[in-house]
Amino acid sequence: MPPTMGEAVYKRVLLKISGEGFCHEGGFGIEAPELEQIARECVDVCKMGVQLAVVVGGGNFIRGAKLENDLHIPRATADYMGMMATVLNAIALQETMERLGQPTRVMSAISIYNVAEPFIRRRAVRHLEKGRAIILAAGSGNPYFTTDTPAALRAAEIHADVLLKATKVDGIYSADPKKDPNAKRYTEVSYEQVHRDQLRVMDLTAITLCMERKIPLVVFNLKKQGNIARVMRGEAVGTKIHP
Repeated sequence: MPPTMGEAVYKRVLLKISGEGFCHEGGFGIEAPELEQIARECVDVCKMGVQLAVVVGGGNFIRGAKLENDLHIPRATADYMGMMATVLNAIALQETMERLGQPTRVMSAISIYNVAEPFIRRRAVRHLEKGRAIILAAGSGNPYFTTDTPAALRAAEIHADVLLKATKVDGIYSADPKKDPNAKRYTEVSYEQVHRDQLRVMDLTAITLCMERKIPLVVFNLKKQGNIARVMRGEAVGTKIHP
């Protein structure tokens, strides 16, 4: 059973969900159970009074670097293809959240007028103030960046209280826990330590932006039901990176 709702410690959050969150590990595309779980947890967060913005990845469909290496498609073109894949995830999440009763808007960094609004910062903030969740698709609209960077960028633009990175692991480790059985999981670290110890959290551009803008970051396991709400309540879930 999902946890009961409680009081949120954050007012406005940016939630980054990787494309792999929309299918089982090693899967492809969008799978109904995963989509339903993500949507329900996002709706639960909105019911807590949190202003929710979501950045979605597209790795469940396309990874630009893989297309470049395997199909010899120029990296910029491959990255634009990946941006369009994020729109597929965003629309699916929007429809599922609205079926569950939560007003939602998809905003895209590339122009797809028939299915998504363009991202305009002031309009995005207004949607949040009106109680609408926003799903931010197409990354930053620029190639050569992972969706981590636009997640940090949008968090700064909308003045989010925290950036949440929902992944398939339960936090940040000193080494790859699949390769090193002695890897230590951190409950809390600083951005300085992330840089110093070269901890693999997000891409360097995203980390630098969060550090400069003093945006707290929480990395946690998306696949554990109820984790998003637990983070909202300030429970010790995953790893928190503080400025």
